[in-house]
Amino acid sequence: MARHWRAGAAGLAVLGLTLTACGGAKVGDDKAGSSGSSGKCGTFNLAVNPWVGYEADAAVVAYVAEKDLGCKVTKKDLKEEIAWQGFGTGEVDAVLENWGHDDLKKKYITDQKTAVEAGSTGNKGIIGWFVPPWLAKAHPDITNWKNLNKYAAKFKTSESGGKGQLLDGDPSYVTNDEALAKNLKLDFKVVYAGSETALIQAYRNAEKNKQWVIGYFYEPQWFLSEVPLVKVELPAYKDGCDANAEKVACDYPEYDLNKIVSAKFAKSGSPAYDLVKNFNWTNDDQNTVAKYIAVDKMTPEAAAKKWVEANRDKVDAWIK
Repeated sequence: MARHWRAGAAGLAVLGLTLTACGGAKVGDDKAGSSGSSGKCGTFNLAVNPWVGYEADAAVVAYVAEKDLGCKVTKKDLKEEIAWQGFGTGEVDAVLENWGHDDLKKKYITDQKTAVEAGSTGNKGIIGWFVPPWLAKAHPDITNWKNLNKYAAKFKTSESGGKGQLLDGDPSYVTNDEALAKNLKLDFKVVYAGSETALIQAYRNAEKNKQWVIGYFYEPQWFLSEVPLVKVELPAYKDGCDANAEKVACDYPEYDLNKIVSAKFAKSGSPAYDLVKNFNWTNDDQNTVAKYIAVDKMTPEAAAKKWVEANRDKVDAWIK
């Protein structure tokens, strides 16, 4: 997120359930695992989490894996915790954009030893509360959390139960927002837009029509170049201030987004593992590809092709 994402969305599915994935692939396919050997790629099972920045990561890595390394890439549309479950079964080889998730690291890396870290993506992740630019300009003090209750009534909606609405995105995203509203004694209720697309549209409409919207958002995100949302200042993050999810009363940390792979994949000798390990780019790179997909309506493959052809030197460094 993203995007610190919620590890356990309501009603977590198990991997054995039939979940449709990109290109018709389903969780449960390719159970023997992906891992090629002796440098041969074979099948490469790539999780795709539900936000367009991750889709951009996956598009480029999949394109390079197929075109340069000769891999057979199977993309699987999975929410985060479900993707991590696949490390131990061979159903998932790589997660390309991990937003913290100390709980999942403990379970799958430390305890089960089915996953390992594979280095930074180069992307820096920022999560917080944002308002549209018109609102920050009209009411400059609204960007300090201490003044939010003064304006709470302006944010009321039919869904917010008499309180101000704090708009979040996909319910699977990890968010501390309910705890923050409670612990900071803010007269706001979290309401879920339902998806990244719906969240973006709400902010777009708010800026265009001068509507009162405050909500969760994040970087890297291509939309910020269209509508430069203004971040609300929450109490400063300090190490450990978010350790107890029920008592959180501080801002989100900055995330050094990283890659997680299955332990089996890391030892496979597959060139796809080396590609994932070496994959590194900037927020601007990701936003460029994400915009090709989300705004220009290019297919992920076409978006990846365009970016790869313009950035061949970066790609060559990943597969050297």
